[in-house]
Amino acid sequence: MDSNAQKLRNLIDSKPIIKVGGAFDAMSAKLVENSGFDAIWAGSFGISATHALPDASILTMTEFLNVSSNMEDACDIPIIADCDTGFGGPSNVSHMVKKYEKAGIAAVCIEDKTFPKQNSFLENSKQELLPEKEFVSKIIAGKEAKENPNFMLIARTEALISGMGMKEAIKRANAYEKAGADAILIHSKQDTAEEFFEFSESWGGSLPLVVVPTSFPTVKLDELISHKIKMVIYANQTLRATHAIISKVLEQLKNSASIDDLSVDMTSMKEIFQLQETYNIKKQEEKIEKDLKKMGYIN
Repeated sequence: MDSNAQKLRNLIDSKPIIKVGGAFDAMSAKLVENSGFDAIWAGSFGISATHALPDASILTMTEFLNVSSNMEDACDIPIIADCDTGFGGPSNVSHMVKKYEKAGIAAVCIEDKTFPKQNSFLENSKQELLPEKEFVSKIIAGKEAKENPNFMLIARTEALISGMGMKEAIKRANAYEKAGADAILIHSKQDTAEEFFEFSESWGGSLPLVVVPTSFPTVKLDELISHKIKMVIYANQTLRATHAIISKVLEQLKNSASIDDLSVDMTSMKEIFQLQETYNIKKQEEKIEKDLKKMGYIN
């Protein structure tokens, strides 16, 4: 059976673009899988939010890995883990790659910001980049730590986010490809996709390009395909929708005389049981009972 790392490679090679849904725990990851996405994004923003903490390098590698591992256990499609700045220097990245690969994660993504990072979309935040040489050292360490050649190391440059410009973004992408990255994630917070399109047209590299269209939601899939984008990550929409619906339900419950007064649709208990595979317990019990009868324990 192919590993999920191999599955992810095959998807990139065989499809015009792959769609990756953001998740923040095992349940949301399972919903992404059940909805037909190609892969799951274990995003640091969402995972941090479920701990009621800022997306600012506060959680440890072990805490992030535990969530990604739970997703991997629950799902059959590839998990791509958002590992921020790699949890430290080259030796930390090496350790991280070994741990995530051993857990069955298909890919990790690291970005070229300084530690501690701040979320790219936070207003008036400091978005400082590591010197190119230092981030290249992390990529080299990560590449050398891999045992499975199909395990992917995605290098994310924040050159456009930091205001360093297109030339710097292209220069860094070239360096990261040369260092051994398996894909390039180019990030932008402009309200249109023009920066992405300019990058894809100007960059002469051969690695798959990855985008996260959080700030320009009107971009069409065929536009991304025509500009050689191979992976689109819908990183935080599930988290934001969850926050909105839970807030709405709680507000209505607080002001309602009964649960029946709620005006929002809720998933049935049966659907949750199905997600949890609860009905498999009954099947297991029936099989055990049948075997016990054969063995003479039950009449």
